[in-house]
Amino acid sequence: MVIDIHTHILPKDLPDLEKKFGYGGWIRLDHNSNGTANMIKDGEQFRVVKCNCWDPVARLDDCQESGVSLQVISTIPVMFSYWAQPKHTYLLSRLLNDDIASVVQNNPKHFVGLGTIPMQDEKLAVKELERCIRELGFPGIQIGSNINGKNLSSQKFFPIFEAAADLGSCIFIHPWNIMGKNQMEKYWLPWLVGMPAETSRAICSMIFSGIFEKLPNLRVAFAHGGGAFPATIGRIQHGYDSRPDLCAIDNNVDPKDYLGKFWIDSLVHDFDMLEFLLKKVGNKKIALGSDYPFPLGEKMPGLLIKNSNLSKTTKENLLYKNALDWLAIKSNYFE
Repeated sequence: MVIDIHTHILPKDLPDLEKKFGYGGWIRLDHNSNGTANMIKDGEQFRVVKCNCWDPVARLDDCQESGVSLQVISTIPVMFSYWAQPKHTYLLSRLLNDDIASVVQNNPKHFVGLGTIPMQDEKLAVKELERCIRELGFPGIQIGSNINGKNLSSQKFFPIFEAAADLGSCIFIHPWNIMGKNQMEKYWLPWLVGMPAETSRAICSMIFSGIFEKLPNLRVAFAHGGGAFPATIGRIQHGYDSRPDLCAIDNNVDPKDYLGKFWIDSLVHDFDMLEFLLKKVGNKKIALGSDYPFPLGEKMPGLLIKNSNLSKTTKENLLYKNALDWLAIKSNYFE
């Protein structure tokens, strides 16, 4: 079995939300004759996507080629739309979640869904979170690394994490709304430099605020190998030790003690880095994640793990067992 916990999907057709809600900033999808589509935001092209971004048949073909048994599907982070009026993000979240639920319902042995919720409004967020888990049958949700510039440590978001823990929902945290983006747009630096920093920002915010201490059963996975956090844990720990007056004000547990307490995906594109992660977090908290179907993803999901000299046990953990633990589902679910 091979499970990919980090894949993105869109509905084939999106309504004209600018027309519907009366203001811009929304994504629309313009389909081309060659089977691709342009993601358009405020009249400018954001990204070109292929049909495997919305077509389950195309995705299943790709899975068969790469040997992926199951994709965990979640929306593209630009669709989070935390910047919008909460009631409008709530309606968009329902639309996106219903589409994911439909894909899962039609292919329950090959897809598992993660919902999206309007994080800028905790009441609406919890409402949609409850629907995702109780009605749509999702094991969890995907959220951004910050919400309109506010760190995940903000007390505003704690009721959402608390509800997730109570519901048994897992959470996948993906970098978006990248800090400093406007200062480094050239050379694709927001994706190459900003995203790793964003993920570390999210991890440190959750550690230092004590979320993991308050909610010990909360199952959280971070994208892109944990970003810059694993490589800079020495600096983070030293900062914590040398300036507890700045770092330890809400939680007195060493940051390094959280290595191996949360999940990260395997998307690091480098075996030396994968080995480093295994030394830091162990072989029970890394799960295959490819960022399918985008260019920065692993072109053949799982190939880095499969072609490695890791033990059979470690490979099995990374390829599917750790994902099952994070999702809290059993392997025979897919039989």
